Amino acid sequence: MTITLPYPIPFYIFVTFCVCIGIQVIYYLFLFSKTAFYKNKNADSTDKKPISIIVCARDEAANLVKNLPGILVQEYDGTHEVVVVNDNSTDESKYILDELKAIFPHIHIVELTQEAKLITGKKFPLSMGIKSAKYEYLLLTDADCVPASELWIQKMQAAYTPGIEIVLGYGAYHKKSGFLNKIIRFETFHTALQYFSYALAGMPYMGVGRNLSYKRDLFIRNKGFSSMNQIPGGDDDLFINKVATKINTAIVLDPEAFTLSEPKQSWRDWMKQKNRHYSTSKYYQFKHKFWLGLYTFSFFWIYPLLVASIIFFNWWITLAVFGSRLLIQGIIFYHAMKKLNEKDLWPLFILFDIWMFFYYILFFPALWKKPKKTWS
Repeated sequence: MTITLPYPIPFYIFVTFCVCIGIQVIYYLFLFSKTAFYKNKNADSTDKKPISIIVCARDEAANLVKNLPGILVQEYDGTHEVVVVNDNSTDESKYILDELKAIFPHIHIVELTQEAKLITGKKFPLSMGIKSAKYEYLLLTDADCVPASELWIQKMQAAYTPGIEIVLGYGAYHKKSGFLNKIIRFETFHTALQYFSYALAGMPYMGVGRNLSYKRDLFIRNKGFSSMNQIPGGDDDLFINKVATKINTAIVLDPEAFTLSEPKQSWRDWMKQKNRHYSTSKYYQFKHKFWLGLYTFSFFWIYPLLVASIIFFNWWITLAVFGSRLLIQGIIFYHAMKKLNEKDLWPLFILFDIWMFFYYILFFPALWKKPKKTWS
């Protein structure tokens, strides 16, 4: 028995292409536009909340020398401390921290000299830092990060309006020469565009430990990382995925509240880092995996279907449909990149769009790989 289709197969290829384009356009117009056209609502608060800044470091002597002073000289009139967890370092970290403490008395050093059994990744030292913190409001960053301005603490804490327990910030990378740097920064921007937009849409699903704040009581009420101790990584995204709600999460998009990190210098190191990050996404809540997956699935099939529709259907109609997406995408990217101080990437956004097709191929296997038990 043969099945006769009412239209030729190329027609159905084109229709599928249009469906994928339509899904993408919906994401850009109704989701990502929330970040692109977001206006910061957090004025400089006169209520200076007591803040504990927490930095975990293992063999990070060079980064502590380079970046920690940027945290220690913040212009913040409120009560605050800087908790540095020195996690089993074998380099000169201890001596550097002792010297800094002699100059900056608000440093609180937590020395860990034994490894935690059955707890992988950075979760144990971070838990010890939170346990040692004096204040309710926690502001987290990494040893390889430096605040983009001396108003970082002020800008982040100002987002704590009544009912807010989590504040998501942007952890950017330093601008360097070379295409790898642009790829890293675009991927970071693209990820931030998603998690900021989902948060603004009332469905927060992750944050980044390079620039993240939440209340100590929230951490304690949810028993810290106890439900994910066996998973390497996830001390930022999995914890936020578990505890964030549409009413307890705020974002800060002020460039003075960003942090800056050194990007990886080789493709191999960057790919290892991204594989480790993506290996935790399989543990997200189902609703988050569905909506993130739908975006990725529709994006991935655009280029194969574009080529097939051009060859087998009608090239100019296909390009017109594709061009409509590029136009909308270009407008959203322009405003979002400007907001996140990544505007220099915008002229290359079409090239990055093509690159993302291969990016998804490269990192798709990470969703099934077992995460490696590395500290970071």
